[in-house]
Amino acid sequence: MRAAIAIAATVVAVLSGANTQAGFEANFTDRTLRIDLYHAGNAVEEFYTLDRVVEEGAWAGSRTQLVEPQQRGRYLARLFEATTGQVLFARSFDSYFGEYRTTPAAGKGVRRTFSESLLVPFPRHTVKLTIDARAPDGALHQVFAAEIDPSEAARRPLEANVITVASHVVADPHAALDIAILGEGYTAREEGKFRRDLDRFTRVLLAAEPFASSQAHINIRGVLKPSQESGCNEPSRGVWRSTALGAGFDALGSERYLLTEDNRALRDVAAHVPYDVLVIMVNSPRYGGGGIYGLYCTFTSDNQFSPYLFVHELGHALAGLADEYYTSAVAYNEFYPPGVEPEAPNITALLDPKLLKWRDLVTPGASVPTPWEKSAYDEMDLAYQKRRQEINAQIANLMRSGAPTAEVERLKAEGERLALENARRVDAFLAASAAAGKVGAFEGAGYTSKGMFRPMVDCIMFSKGNGKPYCAACRRALAQVIAQYGE
Repeated sequence: MRAAIAIAATVVAVLSGANTQAGFEANFTDRTLRIDLYHAGNAVEEFYTLDRVVEEGAWAGSRTQLVEPQQRGRYLARLFEATTGQVLFARSFDSYFGEYRTTPAAGKGVRRTFSESLLVPFPRHTVKLTIDARAPDGALHQVFAAEIDPSEAARRPLEANVITVASHVVADPHAALDIAILGEGYTAREEGKFRRDLDRFTRVLLAAEPFASSQAHINIRGVLKPSQESGCNEPSRGVWRSTALGAGFDALGSERYLLTEDNRALRDVAAHVPYDVLVIMVNSPRYGGGGIYGLYCTFTSDNQFSPYLFVHELGHALAGLADEYYTSAVAYNEFYPPGVEPEAPNITALLDPKLLKWRDLVTPGASVPTPWEKSAYDEMDLAYQKRRQEINAQIANLMRSGAPTAEVERLKAEGERLALENARRVDAFLAASAAAGKVGAFEGAGYTSKGMFRPMVDCIMFSKGNGKPYCAACRRALAQVIAQYGE
C-alpha cells in the first residue's frame, strides 16, 4: 500500500508542471485527438493495440488542469513530448476489459477484445502515449507504448441525422464539467420523449449535491441519433433491438448490468458536442444501468428508480466511486483483492485505521471500525435479493417461452412492487440506526461483506432511493472532480 501511494505521489509531482495555460498553448491546439484502441486478454494476459487516431472538434477539457491531481482508476494514460520525455497530459481511467478480466470466463483463460478510446488535446507535434495498469498490489506497470503523429489523424465527417440539445449550457467548455447525455433506443417519432426525458434528468442532477452547488460550472447537452427500434437488447429475455448505440442488459452475465460494446458508434455520435463524461440514457422501463470510471455510464429512463440510477451511475463514471453495497449478486470474482487498498475514494480495506482516506470527515468520538446493525440488515436484504433473482429468472423464462404478455407483465409489476417495498424497508432500517448520519468506517462495501468498509451507514452508492444523497466522502470526491474541470 505504501509503495502504491509513493508511486502515485511521485507521478503527480512529476506531472504537475504541465498544468499551465502556457503549457497547453505550447504543446496543443484547441482541438481533440481521439485515440481508438483495442484492449484484449484474460485474467492473466493483457495487451493494447492501436486502432486509429481521429481529429474531432474543440477540446472540452481544462487547458490548465492537464494532469489530474487524483488518479483513481486501474489504468493511467500519459502523453510525453517525444524528444525530451516531458509529461504533457495524464488521465486515469477504468475499462470494460478491466471488469471482464475479473469474471469466471476470464479466469478460465477465455480471451476477449474490447474497443476503447482516449480523448486528449490535439498535439502540435509527435507525442509518445503510454498506458500503465495497476497490479493487484497497486503498483503501476506499462502495458502499452506508441508514438502518435497527429498529422496522421483521420478527419471524418460527423454522423448524419444526429440531434443536439443544449439542456443546461452556462459556461465555456474549458471552464466547466461538460456532460453529454446520449439517447439510446429512441426512434425518430420519439424525439419529443427524448427531449422531455433529457429535461427531467437534467433537473434531477442539478438538484443533487454537489452538482446543485456547482451549476455555474456544469454544462449538460443532449445528443440523439434516432434508432430503428425502441428500447435495447435484453439477451436473457430473448429481446433484440436495432438501436444506434447497441446497448443491452446482461453485460458480463449480470442481468441488470446495462452497457454497450459498440465504442465506435458511441464515440461517433458523442463527437457532435464537447464532453468530459458520457451518459447513455436508455429508453426502457426496466431497472438497470452501469458505470465505468472514465468510460461512460448508463441508466434506463422510465423505471420507478430511474432518478436514483442516473445519479448513482454517474458517481462511478465521473469520480471513480465504488459500489458500497455487498448483498446483491455481481459478475465479478474478487473485484477488490483482499489485503489491497482500493483506489476508489469511498471504500477502504482499512489496512491501517490511522490512514483512513476520509479520516478528516470522521464524526468526533466515532470508533474506527464503526459498529452498526449489520447482522439484522444482512438477514433482511439477503432474503429480498434471493426473491428478486427468482422473479427475474421467472420473467426471463416466460419471455423466452412466449408466455402471454399479461402473465409477463403481472410478474414484472410484482417485481417492481417488491423492489419499492424493500427500498422503503431499508430506508427505515438505516434511518433508525444508532450510527445514522455519522461518518466512520462501516463494514460491508465493494461487493464484500467482510474486510471492506464504507464511510456512512447509508449513501446513494449503498442503497437505492430517489433523492437519496451521496455520503460525505462521495460528495467531496465529486466536488474535487467538478472543480478540476472548472479550472
